[in-house]
Amino acid sequence: MKQIFLTFFILISCLSFAQSEDQNSFYLAETYYRQGEYEKATQIFEKLYQKSSFNTTYLTRLISCYQETDKFDVAENLLKNRIKENATHSYLYVLLGYNFDRQQLKELANANYKKAINSLEEFANYGGIMGRLFKDYNLLDNAILAYEKAMQKNPNVNYNFQIAQIYGEKGDYQQMFESYINLLDKNSSYLDLVQRYASRYITDDAENTTNQIFRKTLLRKATSNPKNEWNILLSWLFAQQKDYNKAFIQEKALYQRNSGNLDQIFNLGKIAFENRAYEAAQDCFNFVNEKAFLVEERVDSNVYLAKIAVATKNPETENLFQNLFNELGKNQLTIALQVEYADYLTFVKNEPLQATKVLEEALSYAYSKFEKGNIKLKLGDVLVFRGQFNKALIYFSQIQTQLKGSELAQEARFKVAQTSYFKGDFTWAKAQLKVLKGATTKLIANDAIDLFLKITDNEPVDSIPSGLKQLAKAELLSYQNKNQEGLEVIANLFSSKDLFVNGLVPGEVIYDDALFLQAKLLIKEDRFLEAIASLEKIIAADNQSFLVDDIYFLMAETYNYQLNDAEKAKEFYQKIIFDHPSSIYLVEARKKFRKLRGDNL
Repeated sequence: MKQIFLTFFILISCLSFAQSEDQNSFYLAETYYRQGEYEKATQIFEKLYQKSSFNTTYLTRLISCYQETDKFDVAENLLKNRIKENATHSYLYVLLGYNFDRQQLKELANANYKKAINSLEEFANYGGIMGRLFKDYNLLDNAILAYEKAMQKNPNVNYNFQIAQIYGEKGDYQQMFESYINLLDKNSSYLDLVQRYASRYITDDAENTTNQIFRKTLLRKATSNPKNEWNILLSWLFAQQKDYNKAFIQEKALYQRNSGNLDQIFNLGKIAFENRAYEAAQDCFNFVNEKAFLVEERVDSNVYLAKIAVATKNPETENLFQNLFNELGKNQLTIALQVEYADYLTFVKNEPLQATKVLEEALSYAYSKFEKGNIKLKLGDVLVFRGQFNKALIYFSQIQTQLKGSELAQEARFKVAQTSYFKGDFTWAKAQLKVLKGATTKLIANDAIDLFLKITDNEPVDSIPSGLKQLAKAELLSYQNKNQEGLEVIANLFSSKDLFVNGLVPGEVIYDDALFLQAKLLIKEDRFLEAIASLEKIIAADNQSFLVDDIYFLMAETYNYQLNDAEKAKEFYQKIIFDHPSSIYLVEARKKFRKLRGDNL
């Protein structure tokens, strides 16, 4: 028995060693091949092929090596002998055809390609490998024919995904999307895959050709063969284009078919809210509130309805909050609503003391450390508003300690940095921001980078005042809605002879940041023309400023919504479109420019 076991063990070990040796040889041959050393690669692939003639990878690489070294006759003889040995391996006709193609013998090449495709009548199981070979040789039409013929002969196989990819490479987007839709029609489990690959061609521009083709393809399919998947994809497409009302129509259709699940409508409302499409968001949340069976769903939707009321400066916002508390109560379920109310009391009504009481009461309802963390984060904000920085830092630090590694802890660290900046402790602020530059949350990371650059670009050098403390003070006053006082600090900064020889003038590092903050404060005070003048000074001083796309967008928005000057608004939206194509404002600028121009969106 021991002898048998030993023999078996030695056999397995030898096989493993041989496989490992072949693998190493393949990697070496592949390296030679990629480096263009075809003679060296040929020698190794010949040995590998002799040991494993059934391995198609070895065969195709060996044939390719022969072709790269002009040994077309050797390749031809090898392939013909293989076909004689086993006529069922009809995919070899593709290799033989391509061997003639490399010699510019088109008729012989096409004859062999035709043989390969016709052979699928009998050997349909080779359709997959044949299609892949045609695709590798960039014979895309033949690849499609091979895949389609294989599906005709064997309804159990599905090559629509491969066909769609090939149509995409050809630029035939109509056929590409139809193939993806056919794939999904046969198997709904491909929904995520189809959406992922379609997203490579879909943009946020509704007028983009591929967007229009995809929409029409889906609508045709929805008319001829209604399925949930078509509505899901249409909703996704409209959301990509920020056509949230159209997406909502699709989601309502899905809800009618599958009543009971409001998650997608709620998520669409959140996306619309985050993109400031408040009317569409309100429609979504009103629908959820009306249809919800669970109290939790109603509370969540009403939190967002309250946020929308605050964002749109609805004069009935206070009454809305009170009615919601009367209806839903103040309890553990409504903590998020209480936090939102405290934010409204502080930053809109300027009642931070009342907000503090609301939050302290909310803490008594909190069970989990995350609920407590959210409340403490807002308490810290309110304390900063009140100028009680040290107490605010205690709350922020508690969150970092108790919720290490969480998104909430990262947000609290940013609040520590921001509060330190307001206090004028730039060294500690930078230390926190350095950590946050790699934050998992993109928004926090971007905010951290922006504040870090503002400090490093403007901080004092060799104890020479730079005006950064005054800028931080003005930003704190803006945070506290003390806009007029903030403007006075900025005005004193510009006229200060103690900080600058001639006052703050173009050429000083902090000049752009000070003017930009001044403009934002003036807009908060409804002094729009003065704000425009401040922004124009930045452009006049340095039209290469890193703030330039922010400036153009702010000018366009001010002309559009506050000054009702459509022509001026178009001018600055257009500057973003043509001069700053990588700007984060590009999509919004393009959409608003077209609307002002009168395009039918």
